[in-house]
Amino acid sequence: MALRQASLMRPRFVLRHINGFALRQGPSFHSVATRSQQSQAANKTRSEAEATPTVPFIINGSDYYAERIFDVVSPVTGEVTHRCGSASVADADAAVDAAAEAFKTWRRTTPSHRRDIFLKAADLFQKRGDELAQIMMSETGAAAPWALFNINTSADLIRDAAGRISSIEGSFPTLMDPDTSGIVLREPYGVVLSVAPWNATYILPARSMVGPVAAGNTAILKASELSPQTMRALISIFHEAGLPNGVMNMIAHDRDSAAEITEALIANPLVRKVNFTGSTNVGKAIGRLAGEHLKPVLLELGGKAPAIVWDDADLDLAAKKCAFGALFHGGQTCMATERIIVHKNVKAQFQEKLKAAVNELYPSNGPGAILINEVAVKRNQALVQDAASKGATVFLGDASANEARKTEMRPVLLDNVTPDMDIYKTESFGPTIALYEVETEEQALQLANDTEYGLTSAVFTEDLKRGLRFARGIESGAVHINDMTVHDEAALPHGGTKSSGFGRFNATAGLEEWVRTKTITFKN
Repeated sequence: MALRQASLMRPRFVLRHINGFALRQGPSFHSVATRSQQSQAANKTRSEAEATPTVPFIINGSDYYAERIFDVVSPVTGEVTHRCGSASVADADAAVDAAAEAFKTWRRTTPSHRRDIFLKAADLFQKRGDELAQIMMSETGAAAPWALFNINTSADLIRDAAGRISSIEGSFPTLMDPDTSGIVLREPYGVVLSVAPWNATYILPARSMVGPVAAGNTAILKASELSPQTMRALISIFHEAGLPNGVMNMIAHDRDSAAEITEALIANPLVRKVNFTGSTNVGKAIGRLAGEHLKPVLLELGGKAPAIVWDDADLDLAAKKCAFGALFHGGQTCMATERIIVHKNVKAQFQEKLKAAVNELYPSNGPGAILINEVAVKRNQALVQDAASKGATVFLGDASANEARKTEMRPVLLDNVTPDMDIYKTESFGPTIALYEVETEEQALQLANDTEYGLTSAVFTEDLKRGLRFARGIESGAVHINDMTVHDEAALPHGGTKSSGFGRFNATAGLEEWVRTKTITFKN
């Protein structure tokens, strides 16, 4: 096993050091004309490469440097800001072994002990909020409000889980034989594999780790290759709060190693349950692997969230909520409003209000949304071009416009979208919104449910009975009446239906995901 361990002691909190990564410029690989210049450039490139910091893993409470590394490119600057280790199968196994060893003692810790660590971690998370926000903004291109929302929501998730730990309870049922008694225990699974994406870079890994660990499991975070620095900072917070070595571990890998490392982790007999947040296509692959190895899995996958705007709705409120829900973080959330279904009687009026709301968020003289990479921009441009070529109308924006950055894209609003267009079914995961017109509740429900996804939705109406009728009819894990589709908080179970996955994060349901029952009987 090729590795270099920096220390056998618990890692010191290294946010300031990590934050320094994000401010350094990566090497340039431009070609030059002469051999002398080539030699000088090569020496400079080597020097810069050596100076560019590498983000280590955290395994068994220590910094862990993998033999292979990959570059992490900032979507803001287009430059290599830091590097990260790329795990081998041996590295992944080392993380599993550390978690399995830690489970022997962590499972026996008291609820109050776990609670105190979690509460301290939440306090530290907010205390270091400015530094954490800067890391996330540099690494993923997040705007400051989105980064701060991630920090505050993550702290809430941690505190909420801390308060629920002691609520895990078993039962003492009455059995048929009066001379026999039974106990039903709730016990943790063991080692949990958590896979989280880059887009909500603190919230998603936090909830993927907090539930399992609060319930007495140990965990391995397989960090996104697009945000390893941010996710490492999250795990470092828990170690500073006093979490024992091995309870939370973090590894990462380059994109080309994804299949090999993921399969090795799921196949490892010491891993007992998996949770994955990400795209539906990858979720299907994770589900197949978990099924093959008989591992339970929680999947929170893609979305194509509808918002229904009825003719009695507060149109100003609906326009602002739909615009914000669609364009929050550039539309790069699984809960983003992708489809707005409007009653015919108010469509023209709503359309103008929606344009005004979008222009307020992204003024013509300001920058567009920064997406995670150029591929995301091209995907959204292709969806718009396909729709326009088949008869859709662009009533705001220009997908072909040249912006200041290759990762930048301004919002595009579409009308007259039909089922034969790619955008009708495909999750855009960007600042692209489609508008639809209906006349009846039946039409609205049919359109809202005409998707493989079912994560979240919204309804705008002043008639609560109508809102509840819609809520019961929409096939999604959540329906928000007179609010935007993007809504995730600690007190509410979060998850989807259909191709948006199964299982729940957050609240009591989210904690119960991470314990299983054991039946014990004995003679009185």
